[in-house]
Amino acid sequence: MTTFDLNFSADHFTLFGLPQAQALDLASLENSFRAIQAKVHPDKHAHAADSDRRMAMQWATRVNEAFQTLKSPGLRARYLLGLLGHDPQIESNTAMPTEFLMDQMELREAVMDARAGADEAALDAVRNRLLGEIKADYVRLADLIDIRKDFGAAAMLVRQLMFQEKLLHEIDDALEAVTA
Repeated sequence: MTTFDLNFSADHFTLFGLPQAQALDLASLENSFRAIQAKVHPDKHAHAADSDRRMAMQWATRVNEAFQTLKSPGLRARYLLGLLGHDPQIESNTAMPTEFLMDQMELREAVMDARAGADEAALDAVRNRLLGEIKADYVRLADLIDIRKDFGAAAMLVRQLMFQEKLLHEIDDALEAVTA
């Protein structure tokens, strides 16, 4: 295989020689990423012709984007659902189960109160609870996509995970502000 005889239009999974699945062997992903990066990294082509240097830059960008997408369970699910022909409707479908929304409101209030009170322990507790929920949802997401093939439920869960991940970032920002 020459450096650039990879299929530039291949989906991310195919690019790394991995099955199209939500449950992904992250070590295999990392190994494939490193192997391809070793071939296409622009530094390796610094003394090549202009066209080869441009191609190396395009490939490095493509490989990095694919890697970032597949290593994140949420981004991977969105991408995989798209490949499977099921748009999770991130922008257009904001419907969420009432219980989920109430739980999110309670967590946000707890974060606001803890931040206002500079309560690092309370922020850590909310963060740990949320991380546990997110981890369980990632497992559920793999089951919904890979096993049950319930893409509608998976799309709903992807939208919920986006809320949870955003709240996790807010908690991290609050922790940073409290510990600064």
